[in-house]
Amino acid sequence: MYLSKLQQDEIFVPSEMKSLQSLIQLPSRRGLENVIISNGKIVNVVSNSYGHVPNENFFKRAEAMLKDANLKYLKRTINRGDRSFITDFIIEDRKQFSVKHSDDLILPMLRFKNSYDGSEKTSGHFGFYRKVCANGLHVSKAEVEFSIKHSKNNTELIMPRLNLLFDKFLDNEFYSITKQFEIMKDFRILDTKAFVKHILEQTKLFRYECSDKNDNPSKKSREVIEVLNSESILLNEPPNLWLGYNAFNSILHRTLKKTFSQQERLDKKLFETILDMA
Repeated sequence: MYLSKLQQDEIFVPSEMKSLQSLIQLPSRRGLENVIISNGKIVNVVSNSYGHVPNENFFKRAEAMLKDANLKYLKRTINRGDRSFITDFIIEDRKQFSVKHSDDLILPMLRFKNSYDGSEKTSGHFGFYRKVCANGLHVSKAEVEFSIKHSKNNTELIMPRLNLLFDKFLDNEFYSITKQFEIMKDFRILDTKAFVKHILEQTKLFRYECSDKNDNPSKKSREVIEVLNSESILLNEPPNLWLGYNAFNSILHRTLKKTFSQQERLDKKLFETILDMA
């Protein structure tokens, strides 16, 4: 039911690297010799040493890794302005974890990122997918290591075999972090407004108050409180730190205008801050 809502953006848009001088008929200074064109738009100006990695070369190679590892998965793709892209592979046929509630299911996930505007490093990492809110939880430290070799006329990706990496993640981080999810679940929140205000004071994610002259919760603060309360009703349990973390996570990934990498860093900060309350 939840996985049917996975976002499916077109990520294989036409892209190429072209000489800037050939477009404007003027010489360019050193370090700004080429442009990256994505879906008919210039999205970056780069040097001769830059190696352009088309999405087709990267994401299809990443998917081939999962197929080689015989992993059953569902896929979510996100395209932001034809400039930055992700593919999330949600693994269905291995370990699943319920956070003390049969409907609150956590699945292992692999996220791969690429960008044409330089905002994201071409990279991959392990994470978690929570079915209830369809959010990715980026609190794992496990990266998918691979190298990118650049030459003047070619960019070669050297990808690892995924089998051992994925099994290591399941045996270590998946187990240890989901145990922390359970600890958060056991800690009740008695005052949701006070909780939201405290976390915002600690993380500076955004402002709790409407303004200097109005102490009422801001629009984003009210959104966090509403998500927290609605999930509490949905799962028929009192508010707790686990639901509080996921309420913030929801607003971070759906409302705040952040890059994918910024979202992941802030996700980890939120998780650590809220876990410290337990």
